[in-house]
Amino acid sequence: MLNLKLRRRDFLYQSGLISGAIAIGGSKSLSGADEVPTLGQGNFKYRPVPGWGVLDAKTPVKNCSAMVTDSQGRIFLLTDHMSNNIIVYDKDGRLIGKWGDRFPGAHGLEIVKEDNREVLFITDLSLNRVFKTTLDGEILMELTYPKSTGKYANEKEYRPSWTLHLPDGDFFVLDGYGKDCILHYDREGKLLHCFGGPEGGIDHWGPHGGIIDSRGPGEPVMIIAMSDQQSIKRLSLDGKLIEEIHLPGSNPRMIQIVGKHLFVPHLADNWPQDRQSRGYVSVLDRDYRIVSNIGASAPVYVDDKLQPMHEQGGLFQHPHDLVVAEDGAIYVPQFASGNTYPIKLEPA
Repeated sequence: MLNLKLRRRDFLYQSGLISGAIAIGGSKSLSGADEVPTLGQGNFKYRPVPGWGVLDAKTPVKNCSAMVTDSQGRIFLLTDHMSNNIIVYDKDGRLIGKWGDRFPGAHGLEIVKEDNREVLFITDLSLNRVFKTTLDGEILMELTYPKSTGKYANEKEYRPSWTLHLPDGDFFVLDGYGKDCILHYDREGKLLHCFGGPEGGIDHWGPHGGIIDSRGPGEPVMIIAMSDQQSIKRLSLDGKLIEEIHLPGSNPRMIQIVGKHLFVPHLADNWPQDRQSRGYVSVLDRDYRIVSNIGASAPVYVDDKLQPMHEQGGLFQHPHDLVVAEDGAIYVPQFASGNTYPIKLEPA
């Protein structure tokens, strides 16, 4: 059973998410389904669900950085608000539970099946650590900075952004805000290998999030969202570059594999040059070609080269992660977006 820690804070209400006449979770509500905008192209068109997941002053959020779903269909949201780092929803946006008051830099979240249970991996940028916890918040493992590599003068240089996981329990930590290294651990937390960084061809402000691709053929590979580099890199599990996919007008923060497609949230279309620029979500096919931009211009290829993309419609501010549920709905948490709750999109 989830441990509920109820603490009151000033109410941080969800700001308006669609500019103009329509607002989702903002000051103006929708009067009918025909007013809800349809976003995306081709076979990947969606409509936002007004007011999904908006809670009251007892359950505030700050930056909503990541989401996962468990085997029961519950949706776990990670926020760096110190009243409740984890908020648990049902699919209709109702609060099931909440816990956590020790992750001031809560950033990355993954859920992993481990023997007969599911566990969470949380990265914290402020504490310079990776935590493994139970679904109700008991800490099972705490990893500090990898001093033995000799790459770090102190723990402040280590700011892990996300974790990637193999079926055997091994996992990788992306030091996306520190030295840009990728660290390979076994399931017990023993460091096995360290690669990446500038000397390994990984640019700064690059390896933010990603996933292990086991779809084959051949050995599994890492797919890394290279945020400010506006690209996705495919790497072998020992860090060798296989392919780089350039995505002009993007800022990929995380990657989810759904069947033959990748779903990628972009923080903004011109970040960090323009801090007022806004983001969107892309869907890529098996060949890494974009087939739909949700909340942005349709993808255009000229001589097989993707042209710069641009946010459109004003739905999103800064998407940071996403979950694609079994029913096809997409849940999008946002970072640095005025303390807004996540957005739910349903297939149109």
